[in-house]
Amino acid sequence: MFTKVQAALFACFALAAVVFLPLLRQQETLTAAFDRAEAAARARNEAVRPLQAHAEAIADHLAAIRGGEAPIREAGEQIRHHLETLRTFADDEKNRVAESAQAVQAAFAQSRAETAKTKDALDTILAKKLGDPIGQTFGRRATIKVFSLKEVGYRGYMAKVKLHDPSAVRLVMAEPLGDDLGSPGETVLSIARRTKAALAINAGGFFRKNGLIYPIGNTVSGGRFISVSDNAAVSFIGFDARGRLVGGPALTRADIERLGVREGASFLPTLIKDGKPQPIPKDWAGKKEPRTLIGHFTNGDVLMVVIDGRQTGYSEGVTLEDAREKLLGLNIRDAYNLDGGGSSTFVYNGRVLNRPSDGRPRPVISAFVILP
Repeated sequence: MFTKVQAALFACFALAAVVFLPLLRQQETLTAAFDRAEAAARARNEAVRPLQAHAEAIADHLAAIRGGEAPIREAGEQIRHHLETLRTFADDEKNRVAESAQAVQAAFAQSRAETAKTKDALDTILAKKLGDPIGQTFGRRATIKVFSLKEVGYRGYMAKVKLHDPSAVRLVMAEPLGDDLGSPGETVLSIARRTKAALAINAGGFFRKNGLIYPIGNTVSGGRFISVSDNAAVSFIGFDARGRLVGGPALTRADIERLGVREGASFLPTLIKDGKPQPIPKDWAGKKEPRTLIGHFTNGDVLMVVIDGRQTGYSEGVTLEDAREKLLGLNIRDAYNLDGGGSSTFVYNGRVLNRPSDGRPRPVISAFVILP
């Protein structure tokens, strides 16, 4: 037991060293560069003070010439002397400004290099835990890497998405029936094909009424509220105008508008917030089910996961407690549970990769899609 604890602690320290040390070096590099720039600015301010005396002396000589109080030739020589001093200072200042600009540019270049190292480190960690990606898409708006979860003991799939353009992620509603919000539902595969998405997972929960399904909680698509609710029991999960994942429990319409959300849906519960595990509601605790999860890594990349369940001999599913612990081990900062059960569907490049528990994809009310 003690050996396992030692191994776990060593793994934690190794993870911290690989991921966070580059970030610390990046911060130190930028801080040093800006300190140098600030010191140079202070030095320039000190150097400017004597120049004021030269300018005042030139003004005095010109006034003496105009007033006939000094010979023009003698005053002219003095003026030339002061002007030469000013020209020398201007040349030196130009060189100092160029050197400061070069130093700041070099610091930013080193910062970008350190960021790239951090991202490479995360990819290395994922490869060690999950193996090589089974699929990759390098698009103009997003880069997608898809992994099988067999290496960590689950039947399902995970996608790591780097957004180059916030418009790459969308919350797409099922086709409505007429002008009403209600819909007969649409499969995630159909939504992915309709929007030409490279990746899609089911999103918000829904309820049935008069043969149609309707979204629960607050729903936002394209910056427009599709549904509004004051149900404090559900969490809202969305993306803001910069493509950052935002959300949490009991968010009101005002909260969502303040966050600048462009796309988002509702379900429950919140699993991880700011790197800290969140409590699982009693009614949801300890139950193995098919799951759809969404989150983001500490570097901002988006995580999308579907785990199969309700299939004896193949996959029983996963408890939210176990899912939460696995995600914490993958360096996830925030994570949310989306609609699961028979709704859980993972579509990549026009194919359903997982095995939905209904035996076929279930029509749902919404899906998060990634456009390449």
